Amino acid sequence: MITPLLQSELPGVKLLSRGKVRDIYDLGGSLLIVATDRISAFDHVLASGIPDKGKVLNQISLFWFDMLEGVVRNHLRERDADRFPDPLRTHAGVLRGRSVVVDRLEMLPIECVVRGYLSGSGYREYVKTGAVCGIRLPPGLRESDRLPEPLFTPSTKAVCGHDENIPFAHVVEMVGKETADAARDLSLRVYGAACRHAESRGILIADTKFEFGRDARGLALADEVLTPDSSRFWPADGYRPGGPQASFDKQYVRDYLESIRWDKNPPAPGLPAEIVEGTARRYRDIFHRLTGRELI
Repeated sequence: MITPLLQSELPGVKLLSRGKVRDIYDLGGSLLIVATDRISAFDHVLASGIPDKGKVLNQISLFWFDMLEGVVRNHLRERDADRFPDPLRTHAGVLRGRSVVVDRLEMLPIECVVRGYLSGSGYREYVKTGAVCGIRLPPGLRESDRLPEPLFTPSTKAVCGHDENIPFAHVVEMVGKETADAARDLSLRVYGAACRHAESRGILIADTKFEFGRDARGLALADEVLTPDSSRFWPADGYRPGGPQASFDKQYVRDYLESIRWDKNPPAPGLPAEIVEGTARRYRDIFHRLTGRELI
């Protein structure tokens, strides 16, 4: 079993922040983003890492950046660790396959969520109110039903705790109408293009979240894109609306944590070997299915 990378250490490079999964370093005019093998669930980083998870997240994002280049601009500056600026090249062995150098952007303070199917918090909200994010839906929809059309259902970016769904009018108040309209329209276009490819590979994208930043040229797609951490991927051949679906994402870990009745308070538990191995297998599987590539 490969030892997971839980934390990057790059002497001589200024650490800007450590998120739940990514370590971000300050390169002056650009940033280095390192995808570690940490895994979070229910807003806590778990004690166990998932081998090669960071490589899957990084390389699946690169695949989508390439595929969507004609749809939306992105923040990518360099992906090859052997071509990173000094002093990063001395750390190429650690960085290879799991890191990128990107442009600095002013990030929007929202998660741009798109839902094509009724699942997760969207389904729970629909059961209570008949709507998702203030958008009324037809009565009688079942869990996992395909929606009449994809919905843009933005949420807050919580520093701690849960993100919360917000109406589009709140997004307009936060970032202005022009930027809000552009973020919504780009999110829906990117989701549509991604779904067409994924469905050709036997995968349904139930929902996903995007992050956008802006610079002098306007909005650009940033951070991770259509990964198992940010999306629900369902195998099309097993799709049966009316309940939960089999998935290639973190739901496998969430289900285990629910089974042991963890109270979702720190300290976060570790994962048994079979859950670690099963999760790693699911991440690699969705990578191969979507990209047709081998992990570097």
